Amino acid sequence: MHISILLMEQIVELFIMILMGFIIVKAGIVKDEDSKVLSKVVLYLIIPCVIINAFQVDYTSKTVKGLLIALTASVILQVVLLVIISIMGRLFHLNEVEIASVYYSNSGNLIVPIVTFILGQEWVLYGCVFMSVQLIFLWTHCKKIISCESSYDWKKIVLNINMISIAIGVILFFTRIRLPLIVNNTIASVGNMIGPASMIVTGMLFAGMDLKKIFADRRVYFVSFLRMIVVPLIALLLIKISHLECVSADAPKIMLIVFLAVITPSASTVTQMCQVYDNDSRYASAINVVTTICAIVTMPVMVLLFENVI
Repeated sequence: MHISILLMEQIVELFIMILMGFIIVKAGIVKDEDSKVLSKVVLYLIIPCVIINAFQVDYTSKTVKGLLIALTASVILQVVLLVIISIMGRLFHLNEVEIASVYYSNSGNLIVPIVTFILGQEWVLYGCVFMSVQLIFLWTHCKKIISCESSYDWKKIVLNINMISIAIGVILFFTRIRLPLIVNNTIASVGNMIGPASMIVTGMLFAGMDLKKIFADRRVYFVSFLRMIVVPLIALLLIKISHLECVSADAPKIMLIVFLAVITPSASTVTQMCQVYDNDSRYASAINVVTTICAIVTMPVMVLLFENVI
């Protein structure tokens, strides 16, 4: 129950940040289309800093074992969920924005502040493992369907700054190289902007929408139901079947972190990619906002289920 209450508080804080982005547009300080620049800052600067900073921890056998548990759970969940959601896409005639919104969680923006707030900074690394796995899917599968490209451009994928950041982070960790304090502090400070910056982008986009039309669209609620109820329940079942929580003393907490990453609202990165590749960013943002509102209730409930089932 304690974790559920902390979760609710953190999600309310993030929703207030969305409101701030909404207000600065409605006040005429900026325009909703100005959020495209901020989206690029998040995608190409802030997220890479989060990844590199997360891997700047001490190399120990305990940490390596925890990383392997988190990696195994993350890959299993991502692959199985992709197959299931692709099938749901055909059954329910979901378009590319809806499929991406159901499949991709907002782990990149929410897992760092949530895990830090609930469990402590030392546990963030395991959340970033899921985030790193999801980033690979984001810059392959998600980019392909959102940009409507006919094939993968592997050169662009491999040389993407986010992929390079994952590689740098992993190499620094396993070679036990620690960045100079001033560099590490700078990267950490930039990375700490991920939650506020992403939520402000969502709020700015939301301000440019027809609110009556958005909240009257039953399709948004259906997609939100899939994202916030169906996907978490499937993930919980998969975790239960895997028995990965029994591998070590830290495994239950690591599995909780992976589960938290899965049950977050739809990814604001989907909205940002829609902006960059000229897809329906307003619809993606509407789903993001509605799922964020739902998360105030659904995430604490799902965590309670996790604690009782796992």
